[in-house]
Amino acid sequence: MRILLADGRSKVRFALRVLLEQRSGLIVVSEIDDAENLLSQIEPTNPDVILLDWELPNLGGFEVLELIRQRYPDLKIVALSGDPGARQSSREAGVDIFVAKTEPPDRLLAAIGWSGNRKEG
Repeated sequence: MRILLADGRSKVRFALRVLLEQRSGLIVVSEIDDAENLLSQIEPTNPDVILLDWELPNLGGFEVLELIRQRYPDLKIVALSGDPGARQSSREAGVDIFVAKTEPPDRLLAAIGWSGNRKEG
């Protein structure tokens, strides 16, 4: 599974990359720090899932989600936020799944569809 990380904080992106790349079948295809770069990297990286920081710099979750959905309506988007209160607003905006950054790593892995029993190349 190809994953594009979009988070404004380099430490968060690093932690997510380490978590994901330790799992068989998960490949981080790009790390993005703002909405403008995110939109320009979707087509060339061809991700299966975007992990989207709901407070992403330059546009924020609502605006960038709308642009992604217009161009890539079937792309799976998992919203991440340090504010658990963003769950409702992100779901209403149309993300597939919301995961609070304070939740256990297994919750994120389940949200993107990774199964520890599945072996992918």
